[in-house]
Amino acid sequence: MAVYLLADTEIHDPEAYERYKEAAPEYVARHGGEYCHRYGEFEFIVKGDWSPERLLVIKFPSRQAYDEFMADPDYKPWKELRESITTPKNVLLLEGYDVSQTSP
Repeated sequence: MAVYLLADTEIHDPEAYERYKEAAPEYVARHGGEYCHRYGEFEFIVKGDWSPERLLVIKFPSRQAYDEFMADPDYKPWKELRESITTPKNVLLLEGYDVSQTSP
């Protein structure tokens, strides 16, 4: 079942983060991931007090694919860069819903 990574992150070094943004898609795609939303404009029409400045949503085909992405040794230096130049505010891993498994 697909999983979705939702991340709201504060960026401390925009220049270095641009390098990360250029490199990361290769590793996301290597593990079957696809960007659903990548820091574009968004509008919330919901209740609550969460209002991220930047929002990232990546879909992976399974939890295993996500775990393999995070553990990819080739991605490791990029992950370390991201962790050194950002502060995660809210990060969620959300399991998808398989509508084909529901009864009418």
